[in-house]
Amino acid sequence: MPDHGIVGEKGGTDMNPLRIPPVVPGSRPELADLERKILKERGRISTLYGVLLNSAPLAQGWEAMLTAIRNRASLPPRLRELAILRIASLNGARYEFDAHVPHAQKAGVSDEAIAALGTGIVSGALAPLDRLVLELTDAMTRDIEVPDALFERVRAHFDDTQVVELVATVAAYNMVSRFLVALRIEP
Repeated sequence: MPDHGIVGEKGGTDMNPLRIPPVVPGSRPELADLERKILKERGRISTLYGVLLNSAPLAQGWEAMLTAIRNRASLPPRLRELAILRIASLNGARYEFDAHVPHAQKAGVSDEAIAALGTGIVSGALAPLDRLVLELTDAMTRDIEVPDALFERVRAHFDDTQVVELVATVAAYNMVSRFLVALRIEP
């Protein structure tokens, strides 16, 4: 994967390896059904899911929630992917960023915008609604608290369902990035 210059990059190196070994797919018969479900939704069992498989209940819940956010929600994929890339950049989660570049490209995010998100510099090339989504993402990721004025601007552009989906996306992918960074899961 290309180097996107993630700001604040953290993670494993040869001197700082993955902290929990991934479960090798097919090595635990009791995980076979869950592995099949992950394969069906994701097409592979990534290192992230291999690590999650150390706790079958968490892997199952994680898969259900993230699949709902990525594949079942009504929030436009472009906005979802902009938020995910921004979270990965802010939290120094290279694995998350690199994993979502192809999804962002498929959703219509330009290479210029992807590069800008990777450096932490949000360019003027983004539409006002894109910048609003990133402003909410920044508030939730950096400050936790979302100012009322910002929330009202978000509500002016999205219905209740999409507000819930946008906030859940930002919250969930903060969870993902923090899990990846804490356990040093890298591409």
